[in-house]
Amino acid sequence: MLTQQRFQEQRFQVRGATPAEDTLIAQHFYQMWLDNQVAKTALSADWLEITRQFIHQARETLGYQAFVAEVAGQVVGSAGGQRFAGPYPNIIKASDRCDGYIWGVYVEPAYRHQGIATQLIQQVMSHLKALSCTHAVLNASPSGKPIYARLGFVESNLMRLDLQNLSL
Repeated sequence: MLTQQRFQEQRFQVRGATPAEDTLIAQHFYQMWLDNQVAKTALSADWLEITRQFIHQARETLGYQAFVAEVAGQVVGSAGGQRFAGPYPNIIKASDRCDGYIWGVYVEPAYRHQGIATQLIQQVMSHLKALSCTHAVLNASPSGKPIYARLGFVESNLMRLDLQNLSL
């Protein structure tokens, strides 16, 4: 097993993922939730099929593309992006606002803090620009916020209320 210092010396390459890697992308997405302290019991038992179906549909209708990072031929991270379908009807012309959504950013723990996530996100941003997106949006984990801030992302006006503990 290599030491952390040796990992940092290894070069990585980022490339577009293929549909054959959808299961790997889904596994990274699942692990991302676990790493963010979401209990396994809170995740659907059919998470793999749900995620693969979502990816397939997003690829067909929203221009989805994932990217993977490899070290010595082994995939150690992934991220994807697509046009944002939105939570409400988009009546603004696409030339004025076409949001792209970045999701599923994940790097295996032993390979973190080496710039891999940054490179993955930059590739997704380039893809979103190629789709004519005018903005990129995402939901950041606490550990991801510093990376996104360095890339120029700013916090928005999203507000959230926990309805589970709300008595009406």
